[in-house]
Amino acid sequence: MDFSALLGGFATALTPENLLFAFIGCLVGTLIGVLPGLGPTSGIAILLPLTTILEPIPAIIMLSGIYYGAMYGGSTTAILVNIPGEVASVPTAMDGYKMARNGQAGPALATAAISSFVAGTISLLGLTFFAPTLAGWALHFGPPEYFALMILALSVVVNLTGRSLVKGLLAGVLGFLIAMVGMDPMTGYNRFSFGSTDLMAGIDFISVIIGLFAVSEIISTLESAAVEMYKAKLDRLYLSAKEIIQLMPTMLRSTVVGFFMGLLPGCSPGVTAFLAYDVEKRISKNPENFGKGEIRGVAAPEGANNATTSGGFVPLFSFGIPSGPALAVLLGGFMMYGLQPGPTLFEKNSDFVWAVIASMYIGNVMLLVLNLPLVGLWAKLVRVPYAIMAPMVLVFSFIGAYSVRNKMSDVVIAVIFGLIGWIMRKVDIPTTPLILCLILAQIFETSLKQSLSMQQGNLGIFFTRPISATLIAVSAILVIASLYTRIKHPEKAAAALAEDSQ
Repeated sequence: MDFSALLGGFATALTPENLLFAFIGCLVGTLIGVLPGLGPTSGIAILLPLTTILEPIPAIIMLSGIYYGAMYGGSTTAILVNIPGEVASVPTAMDGYKMARNGQAGPALATAAISSFVAGTISLLGLTFFAPTLAGWALHFGPPEYFALMILALSVVVNLTGRSLVKGLLAGVLGFLIAMVGMDPMTGYNRFSFGSTDLMAGIDFISVIIGLFAVSEIISTLESAAVEMYKAKLDRLYLSAKEIIQLMPTMLRSTVVGFFMGLLPGCSPGVTAFLAYDVEKRISKNPENFGKGEIRGVAAPEGANNATTSGGFVPLFSFGIPSGPALAVLLGGFMMYGLQPGPTLFEKNSDFVWAVIASMYIGNVMLLVLNLPLVGLWAKLVRVPYAIMAPMVLVFSFIGAYSVRNKMSDVVIAVIFGLIGWIMRKVDIPTTPLILCLILAQIFETSLKQSLSMQQGNLGIFFTRPISATLIAVSAILVIASLYTRIKHPEKAAAALAEDSQ
């Protein structure tokens, strides 16, 4: 760990321009987290094309702020109106809403903010130390090792298929098919364009993501009934020192659970939030209190989901593997600027990566300030009629889709995939496997073809190289373990592996 590099990152992150964009990202992320129907994936996808006018460092700082800011904001509506802004805030609503109904909305909101801050800050220390070390190891990777990494990343699709394995795998296959439209990355051969010059350039993943998340979310939300806002006065938006000390073990446990689970590609904040909640309930002396207004039931999931966001940056920076759809979109942002996350990122773009990491420390402090004094303002935002907000979000979505390549066909694609995403929600087909496969498909295909060309088509190259053989073995173990859990404990699997499409 090079402390001089981290200090240099802070020097860059603390410039007025980067501080401004960190604040904008945290503010927008909190807003996205507060408003049901949106999510960090949608927010990043909408704003990603608009960041092309920025330099890489402020752009990625802002987009990262949106991601971890949304984890903070999602607890507000979960506690006040029993509507989680994010899937990761679902377990927060179990006890947070009960606390609000019992007149303890203020302490519940304060617990969510403080637990998020503690977990986010501690897990950033893990990111600071883990990511460079893993990146150093990854310098030994060639095409076979990258292919094995893609196998590892895709193996967790089994964990993201929701209740139906078949539906989830179909979604993953659809992602691969979408990625194959256009020219072959190795040979330039034209595939599945059906004579369309627009499709020869491929289907832009930003348009797909905007459609699947932003457009389909709006359609689905407009179908749902309006919810009455919790109108009780918000008192005592803070915790006493004694209460913080009592909750600290919970915060630390949830940080450990969230961070180390976040290192696994495909393990979403939603999954770790439920896991941390379950761990806390199991070790509690009074497990019967959970679900009835237990303050630890708020601290645990909020700490875990924020720790997971930081943990997810470790495989993203070190290997170029996104741990979920939001980071998959952020990976697209890296690629737009010609930055390939992976083994050489810390070597070739050290100033960039350390500035982004340093900005996360600063962003955590900004989010604590935004979420405590301004929580009353965030609470009032749910009163804005969605009929007014939805058209505004759609306009920005379509501008975002168009501005990537200046093609109206991309707007049409966004609309088409908005309808596809809406239908997928209706028939309970998860979108996360589709997004992950779409994002990883090109790297998967390229590394496979490069590897086979090294050994004249001999598949043995993946099993004779120690690193690739180990990664493939780990992938097989993960798949077998996931399938075993589904068969042995189908009810627990369905609850734990519920889709996190936000």
